[in-house]
Amino acid sequence: MRDSNLPEPELLKTVLQPLLEDFQYWFTRSRELLETEQLSFMSHQEQSDLLLRVKQAQDKVNTAKMLFAATDGQVGIEMETLMPWHKLVTECWQVAMRFRQDREV
Repeated sequence: MRDSNLPEPELLKTVLQPLLEDFQYWFTRSRELLETEQLSFMSHQEQSDLLLRVKQAQDKVNTAKMLFAATDGQVGIEMETLMPWHKLVTECWQVAMRFRQDREV
């Protein structure tokens, strides 16, 4: 459990910074998969659409990270912004699991 006595900027650095790094990591992995493999369980259009959404989310996460760094952790991110990223990461995990399962067969 986090120390509830942390000043708000320190709490943001403790929680938000690693979360943004996680989003960046998973979007990068997903992008690599979508750019290098043809997924048999997705149409070319579905794969292209997912790749586009990942690229757009990556750009937004990078912008958020730059803003966070430029303000020395003084800004937060609305939950309405984070939730679509979380849903997209979950979708990418499902695609990656399906890809691995198909390769094992």
